[in-house]
Amino acid sequence: MANPLLPLNATVALPKPRLGDLLAALRARDYTVHGPTVRDGVLRYGPVISPDDLPRGYVVRQQPGRYRLEYTGHGDYFAVTPGPDTWKRDLFPPRQALFHLRRNGEGWEVVAAAEKPPRLALLGVRPCELAAIHVQDRVFLRQDFSDPHYRAVRERLFLVAVNCLHPAETCFCAAWGTGPEATGGYDLLLTELDDVFLATVGSEAGREVLQPLGWEPAGASLLDLARQRLEAARAGMTRRLPVAPDRLPDLLLSRLEHPHWEAVALRCLSCANCTQVCPTCFCWGVEDAIALNGDEVTRFRVWDSCFSPQLSYLAGGGNARPTVKARYRQWLTHKFASWQRQFGVPGCVGCGRCITWCPAGIDVIAELAALTADREEDALQGGGR
Repeated sequence: MANPLLPLNATVALPKPRLGDLLAALRARDYTVHGPTVRDGVLRYGPVISPDDLPRGYVVRQQPGRYRLEYTGHGDYFAVTPGPDTWKRDLFPPRQALFHLRRNGEGWEVVAAAEKPPRLALLGVRPCELAAIHVQDRVFLRQDFSDPHYRAVRERLFLVAVNCLHPAETCFCAAWGTGPEATGGYDLLLTELDDVFLATVGSEAGREVLQPLGWEPAGASLLDLARQRLEAARAGMTRRLPVAPDRLPDLLLSRLEHPHWEAVALRCLSCANCTQVCPTCFCWGVEDAIALNGDEVTRFRVWDSCFSPQLSYLAGGGNARPTVKARYRQWLTHKFASWQRQFGVPGCVGCGRCITWCPAGIDVIAELAALTADREEDALQGGGR
């Protein structure tokens, strides 16, 4: 007997052996599936053909400036929190051809840079990463301007989110309300339990994929277990914002001359690691590649960073942010303050990557606490490790 038609927001139980069927169903709809894989000792996002490609049995240890992936042999596919990779690599590539110019007699003709992008299904998108995709939507899909390259990928995207039951030490998504539970914006949502996934339908496309699979009704005991584990994950995050999120922008922007900016600049290497691993940062520049015969030119968009001195060079000479102090202040105040004014949301989703992948071990939560402290002496004692 066929299962009844699933309504939107319905949650059912999908036995773990059916995960391969989910991947096959996505491929049958011409999706290329990308998901978490273990490569070069870290978690990387890339093509996933079968459940065997996923990081089943792995756990991760993260601290400021430290990352270690360990195999323990447990039975979970999605227990590992993200590594240095972000899903923005698929939507906003590090290097992307924008257009080609080809000499045509006395003039030049513009040639399209690429064909229509493939249909991508992103598997294992954490709630914080899901929030980051929606933040980037606000940047690249504005009402006054829509980036055609980003839009072409986004319109063909299928999102399989996974609730986060094992946050890392550097995670603080609960402080923003961006995790550990996804609240919308996905096609399917998985919550991994011992023997089953709880699968929640988030869209018509998600229902189409899930409906024919061998799911079962989700009993009250499974739903209660999922709620308990999500609450335990939420309670297990020890990092907290020093002030309420709605107070942070004004308070931070009122401390632009705070002495602690000098203190953190002495430790910051201006290496741009934090912006490269951040799932929301969007600074970019352009490069032109010219053929040796001078008849063809390709313009590329490449990732850049506010920590790069050349990003703030001014026409006619000079630099708007010539020091590490100025660049760090720009990054932190944009991420946690002026971003809110630009796009209506913070630029941080609490994934903790900037803490883990900072070679100096700078903890953004400690820096925010120091900069928003009531007394200057508290600030000077509170920053750093």
